[in-house]
Amino acid sequence: MTLASFILAAASDEEASGAQLLLPDYREMIPAIVAFAIVFWLMWKFAVPQLNETLDRRAAAVKAELEAAERAKVEAEKLRQDYESQIASARDEANQIVEQARQTGEEARQGIVARAEEEAAGIRERASSELAGERDRVAGELRGQVASLSLDVAEKVVGRSLDRSAQQALVEQFIDELGGVEG
Repeated sequence: MTLASFILAAASDEEASGAQLLLPDYREMIPAIVAFAIVFWLMWKFAVPQLNETLDRRAAAVKAELEAAERAKVEAEKLRQDYESQIASARDEANQIVEQARQTGEEARQGIVARAEEEAAGIRERASSELAGERDRVAGELRGQVASLSLDVAEKVVGRSLDRSAQQALVEQFIDELGGVEG
């Protein structure tokens, strides 16, 4: 229908009720249904397969992305476990190093203490031998001085000169005998 015929029909249908205005004319309905069926068939034949193909590709892409995300998640979990095992291994190694250092330090301390004790024992031995030597030297000097003093006293008591070497030997023998009795 043309615009002019529509305006004429609207002017002549002024008497028509409101329901008739809403309902289309049955003569227009059949071509509209045929046109709708043709458009529907064309859409079903050409557009729907393209749409389904696009949706299938999109679903496959989403599925592939989900699978890739799952693989990445599994790989990340594996990397995390590897990282944790490396950390645990490093911790164990650090503990072993600390333990070895502690043992080495303890061994070094024991070695130092043993050397110090050996040195102290050596010093004590040297001091003891030096002391014994000094004691013997002092004892010899004292014997000589005692013998000399004894002879001096004896000369003064006797009033005459005595044979010094014979008397010295006699006094030293006497002192040795006294030392043997006391010791």
